[in-house]
Amino acid sequence: MKRLMLAALIATFAAGSAFAESACELKAVSKDGKPLAGAAKTSFVKKCKEDTCTPKAVSKDGKPLAGAAKASFMKKCEAES
Repeated sequence: MKRLMLAALIATFAAGSAFAESACELKAVSKDGKPLAGAAKTSFVKKCKEDTCTPKAVSKDGKPLAGAAKASFMKKCEAES
């Protein structure tokens, strides 16, 4: 029974990491529906992550972040996306 539970747990983590692709990478397709590759994909994913994180870069009192605080937030947000 313990072996079965361990196998299920390992399979769950393996499947989770396989589905961990970011939403931006899944959206990286050309106009004709083919997946982007190389520099085009890198550029698209970078812009997509930036566009996703920029509206979230606000302080606790609702003011937009600036300077080092914004840079730190954007770096963390883009790494998570």
